[in-house]
Amino acid sequence: MKFCKRCLYSEEHPLFLTIGNDGLCSGCKVHEEKVSLDWKERELQLKEILSEYKNHSGNNYDCIVPVSGGKESFFIVHTLKKKYGLNPLLVTYNKQYNTEIGIRNLAKLRIELNCDIMTLTVNPEVVKKITRATLRRFGSVYWHCLAGQTVYPVQIAVKFKIPLIVWGAHQGIEQVGMFSHLDNVEMTRKYRKEHDLMGYEAEDLIDSFDDITESDIFPFRYPDDKEIERIGVRGIYLGNFIRWDLKVQHEEMLAIYQYGTVEQNRTFDTYSDVDCFNYSDIHDYTKFLKQGFGKVTDHVCREIRYGRLTREEGLVLIKKYFQKAPIHLKKFLEWIGITESGFHFILDQHRNKKYWHRNDNWDWEFNHPILGEMKSVEDLNLDCDTVEKKLNFRKTLASTGYGNEYILIGKGHG
Repeated sequence: MKFCKRCLYSEEHPLFLTIGNDGLCSGCKVHEEKVSLDWKERELQLKEILSEYKNHSGNNYDCIVPVSGGKESFFIVHTLKKKYGLNPLLVTYNKQYNTEIGIRNLAKLRIELNCDIMTLTVNPEVVKKITRATLRRFGSVYWHCLAGQTVYPVQIAVKFKIPLIVWGAHQGIEQVGMFSHLDNVEMTRKYRKEHDLMGYEAEDLIDSFDDITESDIFPFRYPDDKEIERIGVRGIYLGNFIRWDLKVQHEEMLAIYQYGTVEQNRTFDTYSDVDCFNYSDIHDYTKFLKQGFGKVTDHVCREIRYGRLTREEGLVLIKKYFQKAPIHLKKFLEWIGITESGFHFILDQHRNKKYWHRNDNWDWEFNHPILGEMKSVEDLNLDCDTVEKKLNFRKTLASTGYGNEYILIGKGHG
């Protein structure tokens, strides 16, 4: 297996990363555009698009912004409202794995930036039924979140005739260089299905074995192409027009809005995905079992590309986090209604046998080329705590900031 000589992605990345004869991956090469592109010219293009969609009559919103209590929501909404003077409608899909900090952040976002917000909360029993099915069929506890947060904004755009949806950065560009920033790619149903949804549309889940019916998947059904064309719905990515650097952006917004950040279990990044108990925990652990890497590798590769980490320091961080067991499993099992042994039996069916095998004691062992990469830096005596202090990801709350249970509905506070 070939690894990029700059970052730590391999040629087996599920988003079809490629490694050239020079040893650099497609993600690192496209990342170089962040240095070479004329971002002032790119922003002028963004201004033209936003001007075209601004509702001068004041009888509707200018655009839709999908938000959560984590990720880049503050930066996107702040940029559109404070810098470009737009009136966005915020929309959020209720993941149901909500943390206390996520509820508080979402409340702070809508209050401090003075925005209207619409929330989709699907019947919890339906969500549990769908999650049991996606866990059994393709080892995912997070499909409903990915489906909901990528379809609800489109549904609202069609319903309220608001044609412009503004997303943050395109994962395929940021991680693997699937496109150039110059391609100006937009959000598509095809990309959503193949990558976000692991190849499964909502309709594909209808099954008598799992007792999933047409009415169960209705909230996750993508609008008809004719409806989208009638309204002219399009989804642009700010990352194509603004030089995207998630760490820098978070720290700029933290200085203004003082929202919550917190230590996470399987990565050093304290800024992203703090709104969800399961994303950087159980969901990321299943990703590791299936793909041989997790979010810590994604975050390390990002920091290497920005020059804030060396490759060797990145390996030290991966070694610390990549095999950590989930710490929020008990809450999830109580919520979904299955036993721990049943959960592990299901996950074992989805382990990547290229990387996992049973030893003589019938325990699972991990055998992956990344282990060899780690051995190559063992003699450098790099201290993990020193590396993390160098990165200086801020924690504004203690680890207890997550709370002790899922919060289905919470008003939060500013």
